[in-house]
Amino acid sequence: MFDLHERLVADTVHIIDWPLCSILLMNDSTYPWVVLVPRRHGVVEIHELDKDDRETLMEEIAEASQRLQNTTKAHKINVAALGNVVPQLHVHVIGRFATDAAWPRPVWGVVPAQPFAPAALMAEVARMAQVFAIPASPTPAS
Repeated sequence: MFDLHERLVADTVHIIDWPLCSILLMNDSTYPWVVLVPRRHGVVEIHELDKDDRETLMEEIAEASQRLQNTTKAHKINVAALGNVVPQLHVHVIGRFATDAAWPRPVWGVVPAQPFAPAALMAEVARMAQVFAIPASPTPAS
């Protein structure tokens, strides 16, 4: 049984599920920011995942990073799995720009989160749903 931690429920919006992770949008318009949460009950650390899940997690992080960078043209992609506040295993994938408010520091605690306005949040979730959509399997040649 998988339940999302209450802090993640409060701070994010679900975009899509990939094979292992739920992809969530961080409700902070300051940075392009998604969170990957492996749908495994009770997992706190990456090393607690079995080998196949660890490999899948790494692939999903790489894929999410590439898609976020391609769509935002970010100068740098930050990837972090801290878990000091939210113990449930989750991985932040954040697009960074040399012009952003926190550059070159980590994003935490530099400026208060700027939640999206309701209409902007709906639009961003729809846009990110397209960015993170899983491509259809190729049709076999006849």
